[in-house]
Amino acid sequence: MRPCELQRAPHRTAVFAGTFDPISLGHLDVIRRGRALFDHLVVGIGVHPTKTSMFTVEERIALAELVVEPFDNVSVEAFEELTVQYVRRIGARVILRGLRTLTDMEYEFGMTLTNQKLDPEIETVFLMADGQFSHVSSSLVRQVAKFGGADALKPFVPEVLIGPILAKLKGGQAADPYVDYDKRGATPSITPP
Repeated sequence: MRPCELQRAPHRTAVFAGTFDPISLGHLDVIRRGRALFDHLVVGIGVHPTKTSMFTVEERIALAELVVEPFDNVSVEAFEELTVQYVRRIGARVILRGLRTLTDMEYEFGMTLTNQKLDPEIETVFLMADGQFSHVSSSLVRQVAKFGGADALKPFVPEVLIGPILAKLKGGQAADPYVDYDKRGATPSITPP
C-alpha cells in the first residue's frame, strides 16, 4: 500500500471511497476519469465491523493496487472511520462518487447532506457512470462469478481480477467486514465509509 502523503493542494486531491469487493469496470471507469480531474486520487477502501466480504481488506488493497498500477497519481488505502473523517485526516477536501442510477442519486444526496453537516469544508463531486456500467455493482459481480465463471465476468471486472475472484470463490468466503454499496432500497446512514 502506498500511504497517502499530501504534497499537493488539498482541493486538488480526491478520495474515491467504497468497499471494492471486488473492484469492477464501473469503479475503474470512475478512477480513470477522476484521476484526470484531480492531481491525486486516493482509492479509499472502507471497512465496516458488521459486514462480511468476499476478500479481506488486505486482499482488496492488493487487488486495487494491481488495477491502478498504471496510474501514477492514484494510491490505495484502507480506512475504518466515516469517509468524511478520513478525507479530513489525510488533508484532502473532495469526496469523489460515482452515480449509476436514480436510486444512487437519492442515497448520495442524503450522504452528501450528512457529510456537509459533519464537515462543511469537504465537497462531494459526482461522476455519472458510463452507460455500459450503470447496472454493475460488486454484488452483481459476485453473483456472476459464482454462477457464470470466467467468461461471464469479462464484461464486469478488469481481466487481471478474474483469476483471484474465481480462486476466492473456490476457497470459500473470507470473513472481513465491508460496506455494501449496492444502494437499491438503502437509506442513507453515517456508517463507514
